[in-house]
Amino acid sequence: MKRLEGKTALISGAASGIGRASAVLFASEGANVVVLDRAPAVEETAAQIRAAGGRVTALVRDSSEEANVVEAIETAVREFGALDVCFANAGISGGIVPLQEQTVDLWTSILKVNLVGTFLAVKHAARVMTPRGKGSIICTASVAGLRSGAGGSPYSASKAGVISLVQTTAYQLSGTGIRINAICPGLIETGMTRPIFETARARGTDHKIGQLNPLRRAGAPIEIANMALFLASDEASYVNGQAFPVDGALSSSHPIVPPKA
Repeated sequence: MKRLEGKTALISGAASGIGRASAVLFASEGANVVVLDRAPAVEETAAQIRAAGGRVTALVRDSSEEANVVEAIETAVREFGALDVCFANAGISGGIVPLQEQTVDLWTSILKVNLVGTFLAVKHAARVMTPRGKGSIICTASVAGLRSGAGGSPYSASKAGVISLVQTTAYQLSGTGIRINAICPGLIETGMTRPIFETARARGTDHKIGQLNPLRRAGAPIEIANMALFLASDEASYVNGQAFPVDGALSSSHPIVPPKA
């Protein structure tokens, strides 16, 4: 039995990386999928799903704009009959900018996509899930939202906000049957982090990527998608209001120099 058979999922940030991997995986597990991204490459994600026999609708939209989020959710309900899973995954990093060079515009742009966009997905997904008495909302946070050292200040603050949003919303949705959880990825090779990997490879230091976590490697988008699949499925029926690091144990310790093998 496929784990999402008969369910409908909306996934934002689905043009590449974690979002694309999750959309393809969800579809392979039986879900009808609506994929949303401001990048036209979201159509390529949809093409992969259709080629494998899945049912999908793609929207090239900015998920930080409320009207676009409402449209995406209404599209899911209109075309597939309901919304069972909402994966608010869209995000931007903003790079590493020294504190004195950070601007209000930089902070605003990152917070709008990473935190406000996530809030909008949560708000409107809950609106259509509540009458049905069930649903799973998943938000992409980051280990950078747990403690310092994994991202720039505005990015880290936005992801800490996502974790808080998940925790507070779990209680605001008490009695509705809706579950909400966050995933906190560590270093994953995606479109957002590609410059880090490309720079390391150009320098010949790619063997050092991920060296600070006990698994001593970076993660792959499918490894985050697998956690999202669990949280989306009925197997996670008693999992609510949590933030799960998927990071090779990077966040399990304060920074240290790992011992030699």
